[in-house]
Amino acid sequence: MATNEYQVTGMTCGHCEMSVREEVGALPGVEDVQVSAQTGKLLVTGLGEIDDARVLAAVEASGYSAVRSA
Repeated sequence: MATNEYQVTGMTCGHCEMSVREEVGALPGVEDVQVSAQTGKLLVTGLGEIDDARVLAAVEASGYSAVRSA
């Protein structure tokens, strides 16, 4: 299992969290998604290597922007 952390900007509420969770959770290999509008943190856990480009594209598709946290 691998977990990557991202910083998401633009989220303000539970609906925002749900939108991001649904888009990212639909990606192949993603096992768990934790997202917080309050902190802007997005944690993505997958079976193997997590494709950052796909995660960032999924966040963008939900209407927000993100960067990989160091």
